[in-house]
Amino acid sequence: MTRVKVSKTTRRRHKAVLKAASGYRASRSRRYKAAKEAVMHSMAYATAHRRLKKRQARSLAIIRINAAANANGINYSTFMHGLKQAGVDLDRKSLSELAIREPVVFTEIVNTAKAAVGD
Repeated sequence: MTRVKVSKTTRRRHKAVLKAASGYRASRSRRYKAAKEAVMHSMAYATAHRRLKKRQARSLAIIRINAAANANGINYSTFMHGLKQAGVDLDRKSLSELAIREPVVFTEIVNTAKAAVGD
């Protein structure tokens, strides 16, 4: 039976994995078996952490809105309820940016929410 050479395919696969592991330390960047395992783990972490990044960004926005709302004499839940009652359609990311960069505008939005709640 004739021998099938797979050197081209294997070499390309190995080079791709080693290129992906190029910044890793020690044998993880040099040995195929260790590099392959490290790259597989890193891809799994990357997938999970893309979702976690979104979750943490929303959490940070809520913390910023709460701090700015408390400075204006209203708590977060009442503020958000007032915005919904007033029909203001701003997402949390936009509200947190306004709270940081435009405190005067944020105060006006807080006053709108207070008026809608009747506080």
